[in-house]
Amino acid sequence: MLENVLIGAYLSILGLLAIYGFHRSQLVYLFFKTRKNVPTPLRKYTDEELPIITVQLPLFNERYVCERLIEAVSLFNYPKEKLDIQVLDDSTDDTTEIARAKVFEIAKRGFQITLIHRTDRTGYKAGALENGLLTARGELVAVFDADFLPPPNILMDIVHYFSDEKVGMVQARWDHINRSYSMLTRIQSLMLDGHFVIEHGARQRSGRFFNFNGTAGIWRIRAIQDAGGWQHDTLTEDMDLSYRAQLKNWKFIYVPDVTAPAEIPVEMASFKSQQHRWAKGSIQVCRKMLPTILKADVPFKIKLEAFFHLTNNFAYVLMIFLALLLMPNLLVRTEHGWREVLLIDLPLFIGTTFSIGTFYVVAHKQLYGSPWRAIVKVPLLMSLGIGLSINNAKAVLEGVFGHETPFIRTAKHGVESNRSNWRKKKYRAKKGIVPIIELLFVGYFVFTLIVAFKGGHYVSIPFLLLFLFGYLYVGMFSIYQRR
Repeated sequence: MLENVLIGAYLSILGLLAIYGFHRSQLVYLFFKTRKNVPTPLRKYTDEELPIITVQLPLFNERYVCERLIEAVSLFNYPKEKLDIQVLDDSTDDTTEIARAKVFEIAKRGFQITLIHRTDRTGYKAGALENGLLTARGELVAVFDADFLPPPNILMDIVHYFSDEKVGMVQARWDHINRSYSMLTRIQSLMLDGHFVIEHGARQRSGRFFNFNGTAGIWRIRAIQDAGGWQHDTLTEDMDLSYRAQLKNWKFIYVPDVTAPAEIPVEMASFKSQQHRWAKGSIQVCRKMLPTILKADVPFKIKLEAFFHLTNNFAYVLMIFLALLLMPNLLVRTEHGWREVLLIDLPLFIGTTFSIGTFYVVAHKQLYGSPWRAIVKVPLLMSLGIGLSINNAKAVLEGVFGHETPFIRTAKHGVESNRSNWRKKKYRAKKGIVPIIELLFVGYFVFTLIVAFKGGHYVSIPFLLLFLFGYLYVGMFSIYQRR
């Protein structure tokens, strides 16, 4: 009886993970099916018609990157008289003085630029953006986080889409300043490319909802107001507002050919902190918005895609259960032969791994032409995803049970090249117990591998190695880099 329960639980979890894997294959299919549905502006504004754009730059303790961001915005080729730049500073360190000096310098060049400093961080980033809108002069508002280096032409490349009065938001694609800094940044760039190329591309071109990514995009202020404004009850205020606005029939546009480079986290703990915030925030939005979306008068395809989008992080919880069931499953399946492997395990394994690999390889090929570098990195990407499962499952459970935590911004160190040294800089992610648990899982999988060898379960060994390496890499670097 116990054997049947263990095997049934193992196969059920693997089956659920396979469903999420096949969903990624569906996105790849939609990406190719709709590739000719490229959005174009209704018309182009004349120079006189160009709307005033408020550019919001939210900062919180960004001493290493605030100057380069403000300088980048000052190089925009948009008419000065139609730019309204707001530096929204909630900092508690010397970032405020550094930013104020840079704002004064830019103002002397003839720009309309103000520094708005808050000592009360109510609403965190969402609160800062909301506060800035109270004095915004623009009809449109562009948002750039501190780790971005927006190119001079980004506003001119995007603004003409707003000639259609139904357009509420236009999102640019993120590029990566320090892609080649380390293996961690290379894998992160592959993950982000998959999200922006395949997910955004497929969703937008097929008429499904997709989300503003919090930065490197422009909003019509009227759309923000119509959707209920920036709200502070989730850690992913951008995703929350995106769904509310699209339910109000505002059109969202994604322009993959317009890019904004950003700094990728180089410290494992900072990367995990970012992932924790994104995972928890998506579950908070799921709790808040999914019932409304499912009851809304929108096509079924939109509801189905929103379901997968907002529940996708539950896969990390499933991954933990799968990890814990692997060794008991090996112990009880003594009669498990090649027939069972080919009929049951292999299709589920393909669903959970091959689909994910295809997703990222296609994205890489679309951007860079050759798929081979991505193919080599896919096993590392899957290991990293497994290694993140404890960190992100914790975030999911906090989101499900309503455990409130503050908005913890991702530390930025001004890393732009392989020669940049961040290790002695001020901002570091907080310590926690999660790396210890990850290393305990390493010990568990060493023992599981021994069981697999002794039991002759050789086909399971590559799968087990993905788990072992993932937890080892994430846990070890979380502790090592803290030293």
